[in-house]
Amino acid sequence: MGDMNTKDFLIGTLIGGIVGATTALFLAPKSGKELRNDLGEQAQIAKTKTSEITSSAYDKGNEWASIAKEKSSNIAKTVSEQSNQVADKVKEVASTVKNEADSTKEDLSALTEDLTGELKESGSKVSETVKSEVDDLEKKFEEEKKNF
Repeated sequence: MGDMNTKDFLIGTLIGGIVGATTALFLAPKSGKELRNDLGEQAQIAKTKTSEITSSAYDKGNEWASIAKEKSSNIAKTVSEQSNQVADKVKEVASTVKNEADSTKEDLSALTEDLTGELKESGSKVSETVKSEVDDLEKKFEEEKKNF
């Protein structure tokens, strides 16, 4: 039962509250007119509460959508910037190799190792950035889930 959905729980609570209130009203010794007035008031209260919950859920949904959009934009920007840096470095190495046709094998090996190291470092940075953004988003989601 640990997998109970929050939405189902809220709906069950709301229905249970309405049934309980209605039962209490019917069992109370009141005249028909008083009972109808009480039912009308309770219906108005339930309508107001439902409207508040709906509005809150809509606002939270919009907030989460904008956060997700912002985070994905940041990730895309970071990946793009680092991809451009890698592409520039590859062009630089290719240019160096082309210009130095008489380079020794050792020079080429050193350039290859430098490029490989920079590619690994760049990949690590992208990975760390994406992980950080996703972790931050998960933390915010869990906090909001607890508050809702």
